[in-house]
Amino acid sequence: MTANNNTPAGKHAPKNILLMALASLVGLVLVGLLLIVFGLALAYPNLPSLDTLTDYRPKMPLRIFSADNVLIGEFGEERRNLVHIKDIPDVMKKAVLAIEDDRFYEHGGLDYWGILRAMAHNATGGARQGASTITQQVARNFFLSSEQTFKRKAYEALLAWKIEQNLTKDQILEVYMNQIYLGQRAYGFSSAAQIYFGKNLKDISIAEAAMLAGLPKAPSAYNPVVNPKRARTRQQYILQRMAQLGYITPAQYEAAKKEELKVKTDSSEFGVHAEYVAEMARQLVYEQFKEDTYTRGLNVFTTITKADQDAAYLALRKGVMDYERRHPYRGPEAYVDLPSNKAEVDEVIETELAEHPDSDDIVAAMVLSASPSKVTAVTASGEEIAITGAGLDMGKSWLSEKAAPNKRIRRGAVIRVTQEGKDWQITQMPEIESAFVAASTEDGAIKAMVGGFDYNRNKFNHVTQAWRQPGSSFKPFIYSASLERGLSPATMINDAPISFDAGQTGGQAWEPKNYDGKYEGPMTMRRGLTKSKNMISIRILHKIGARYGQEYSTRFGFEADKNPPYLTLALGAGAVTPLQMAGAYAVFANGGYKVSPYLISKVTDASGRVLSQAAPDRAGVEANRVIDERNAFLMDSMMKDVVRFGTATKALSLKRPDIAGKTGTTNDSVDAWFAGYQPKVVGVAWIGYDQPKNLGNRETGGGLALPIWISYMQKALKNVPVEERVVPDGVIQVDGEYYYAENPPGTGVQSLEGNARGTPEQEKARDAVKNELF
Repeated sequence: MTANNNTPAGKHAPKNILLMALASLVGLVLVGLLLIVFGLALAYPNLPSLDTLTDYRPKMPLRIFSADNVLIGEFGEERRNLVHIKDIPDVMKKAVLAIEDDRFYEHGGLDYWGILRAMAHNATGGARQGASTITQQVARNFFLSSEQTFKRKAYEALLAWKIEQNLTKDQILEVYMNQIYLGQRAYGFSSAAQIYFGKNLKDISIAEAAMLAGLPKAPSAYNPVVNPKRARTRQQYILQRMAQLGYITPAQYEAAKKEELKVKTDSSEFGVHAEYVAEMARQLVYEQFKEDTYTRGLNVFTTITKADQDAAYLALRKGVMDYERRHPYRGPEAYVDLPSNKAEVDEVIETELAEHPDSDDIVAAMVLSASPSKVTAVTASGEEIAITGAGLDMGKSWLSEKAAPNKRIRRGAVIRVTQEGKDWQITQMPEIESAFVAASTEDGAIKAMVGGFDYNRNKFNHVTQAWRQPGSSFKPFIYSASLERGLSPATMINDAPISFDAGQTGGQAWEPKNYDGKYEGPMTMRRGLTKSKNMISIRILHKIGARYGQEYSTRFGFEADKNPPYLTLALGAGAVTPLQMAGAYAVFANGGYKVSPYLISKVTDASGRVLSQAAPDRAGVEANRVIDERNAFLMDSMMKDVVRFGTATKALSLKRPDIAGKTGTTNDSVDAWFAGYQPKVVGVAWIGYDQPKNLGNRETGGGLALPIWISYMQKALKNVPVEERVVPDGVIQVDGEYYYAENPPGTGVQSLEGNARGTPEQEKARDAVKNELF
């Protein structure tokens, strides 16, 4: 029997079916919700512990600072600087809240209004919006993967709720602002402020805060270094949001919109060129702390100062480039075939110049056109430059059509340029290397250290690792030894040719020569050092004994096995490092005390607790005395004459009577040195090729290394008063020359006691020393 649709039951059948279906759906939803709630209830106890949040200890990098608290290096997978919420500027917090979670202080972990708003927006077909709160982001970053699954989202919601129950809002925001990844290996806004703007977080502007706040969503897409246009677009939107929310005034908004941001395009740069210092400090700290070095947030305070380091860096660079200008141009670094299509040209240039990174002010450029009167080129930044007039001088011979094809400057050539004022000029990257180190003579604290021309091109630290022949700069140690054997600055020595058989040199027969090939006959030992006469030094070492000279030099920190006991030692034929030379010359400067150069003054943990502290040797402590005070005084007196009358007269430009030192040029002009000091600071400059070869027949320590030393000292000694050396007890002056008043026992030389002129017997003894000729 069929139902009659006209009956009451038949008439309401569709409605009943609809109600039944709706009831079933509601039932299913309720069952589903109950299952979800049940599932969540079961899941909640299994949620991870919040210990990593409640006891937040992020990986902190190793940071290296100068003595005046300038950051010079950072090491670790994550660049982070933990900052507490009270120290985060209000403008940074507001910028983040404006774009990430403006209802953060109102919701309980999930922003339901935000979810509905995002759903409504997404339903209209616009760009998809998310509704994750800052708390959810913290949950995700610490405990969950980034996969987009219902299970993961459910866990995220539960975790957000749990976090809100256990941490205050400020604690959650503090964790977020320290943990979030912001590109360039930067974690947290404090580190990002330093990396992108070179500023402490407390010093950033509204415009800079808005730029940083745009990074969490997509650190690569909105990175102002990689994508400046997209980053600025997002920054402008965030500023608009801050204004709409009343976080900033209309006037502040307008000013921030127009502010030109100075983004650090090279995020590896720090406030000072001290890459060799930072790397040496890292190695020293790693020896003590091993793998904890890169995670504990250790702060390493070095002994260098920014002013000294800047002075040394600029002095070394100038000295090396002055050498380059005196020597022939070697031609372009590379060639490429540039297509005619403009878009393709730009891509080829960008790719090729990336292989030739700039070296500070020495910039790589691609030649677009070249003639004997003008070169047009483009730099990696896209700037098109014109080089004319004197700017072409270095490469002039390579602009001719007759120039060799593999050396000619033409379209597609990669050349180096530098800017002097507004004018560009052709230059070249140097092949030679250099080193400079300066240290306190009182305790050995290193004030400046530049281990090479460009750390990014050559990480070999020539200050500490380059074992080179010191040449004539080693002579003062032989002279110092001779004073202990009864010689004096007035001892007469014959500057005449001399020869030795193989047994005396450790090799073959030897007929040494003076650097200039000239011989002047008998002269005082003082004059021999002033004029850097090789024959004088050799005769001195021959008289006192090569073995004694070797043993005596170890008092200054030199290694015996690196400086064999042969007569060639008199000409610095052994091996030393610039750092050793600095420590050795400090002995003459401070009156006879050995101070060991050191770089790290202290190491602290992330909270500032001191973990290790330097305990340097100090001048004035008798336990550190290595030579007689009288000896140091006489050597200082003789080396002052090197500056006044000898091979270092260029240093007179400093207009200081308290400087002393010695030039050094090795055989065949392979190494060039100058080691010198003022009573409070010692400095050593070196120039040479890594693969030793002739620097040029006219290149000397006085012409190459001394100008670097002078340039540094001009700044380092600017406000340092002149210090006159006091004549120590036991030294007398006779006829303008200094002598020991009492000679060391066993030398066979009588004492000179009493007044300066002395008794007839004393005068006779003095003349015996002064007039001895050998």
